[in-house]
Amino acid sequence: MNKKQQTWLAIGLVAAILIIDQIIKIMVKTTMVVGEDIPVLGDWFHLHFIENEGFAFGMALGGFVGKILLSLFRIVASGLIVWYIIKLIKRGVRTSYLTCLALILAGAVGNLIDSCCYGLIFDDPYYEVAALFPPEGGYAPFLHGKVVDMFYFPLFELDWPSWIPVIGGKHFEFFSAIFNFADAAITIGVIWLIVELVFFQKKEEKPADEEKNIEAEVAENESKIEG
Repeated sequence: MNKKQQTWLAIGLVAAILIIDQIIKIMVKTTMVVGEDIPVLGDWFHLHFIENEGFAFGMALGGFVGKILLSLFRIVASGLIVWYIIKLIKRGVRTSYLTCLALILAGAVGNLIDSCCYGLIFDDPYYEVAALFPPEGGYAPFLHGKVVDMFYFPLFELDWPSWIPVIGGKHFEFFSAIFNFADAAITIGVIWLIVELVFFQKKEEKPADEEKNIEAEVAENESKIEG
């Protein structure tokens, strides 16, 4: 791909993920009550509506200051990723590597939209479906919105045998985290990025190193001949 195609790929991928992510979140927010659970594929896949104050997969950084810091961190991180993507496109980068960064960016911005805007555009009723653009205003100021999560995959669960140290007798569930489409984009992007860095970047660097060694040997031989 040339630079123009890569630019449009990144823009299109980020836009598509953001649109899908926000459609899902708004539908869940306006049709389900917090805590409501809808089985989709038996016991393996549920829509389970929760809201959280913090990181991906429900990890929290609570409190007024914590929420501000987390939202500002997301803004700064998203800006840095945008800057890095632009830099890489100008310099020339492998399309698959660019795709990883676009996925991470889209996921970060998707959750950032929740934090920045959802407190302003939704109310926060108890045991009722939330209203979009309520007449009385939203439930929280700018940067204090809650992130909407809904995907729940309790693929299997078990009770550890009592003879196992530390975890013996405890209940285990896989996969217990509840997440959203933006979280999934970030996770796929990070895993893909690690694979890119570990396997593909080394393969690209090896020929470059060999070429440098050849050039060094040629220069050394020329200096010996001249000497």
